[in-house]
Amino acid sequence: MRPFIATVVTALALVTVSRAKAAELSLSVEIPRIRMAEYHRPYVAIWLEDAAGKVTNLALWYNVNNPRKEGDRWLRDTRQWWRKAGRVLALPLDGVSSPTRSPGAHTVRMDGAALQTLPPGPYKLTVEAAREKGDYEILTLPVQLPVSKKAAAQAKGETELGLIRLIMMP
Repeated sequence: MRPFIATVVTALALVTVSRAKAAELSLSVEIPRIRMAEYHRPYVAIWLEDAAGKVTNLALWYNVNNPRKEGDRWLRDTRQWWRKAGRVLALPLDGVSSPTRSPGAHTVRMDGAALQTLPPGPYKLTVEAAREKGDYEILTLPVQLPVSKKAAAQAKGETELGLIRLIMMP
């Protein structure tokens, strides 16, 4: 019986080590400081999309805590995300939805366990922002899964988004 327990413990340790070394995507999203009398934080949708158009939601920043769910109705201003995924979802999305963010850099991560559930191939990482009494902006970065080597990509917005920086680790 003891050799069996030792084998199980060793197998669990190997699974833990392999998960610790699994691929990871780390995305830094900058919300620029806009000086105006009536500033509203932008709604932001972040997702991965495969070549067939299947969406994997990574983050959704909006007025999630509004007791009358009035914040939900403005999500359609993130037009691309709304058409591709938002209008058919029950909100808030568990583990994805959170309140809007203040100006500054914010990090979104997708760990190896979640990445391993996605089929291999080319993806598009999209960050879309819309703001009441403001502008609309969408930025995309290419992603290849599985992640085989360290890679980075970035794009810079002009109005609602600052620098977005993606780092992919194998």
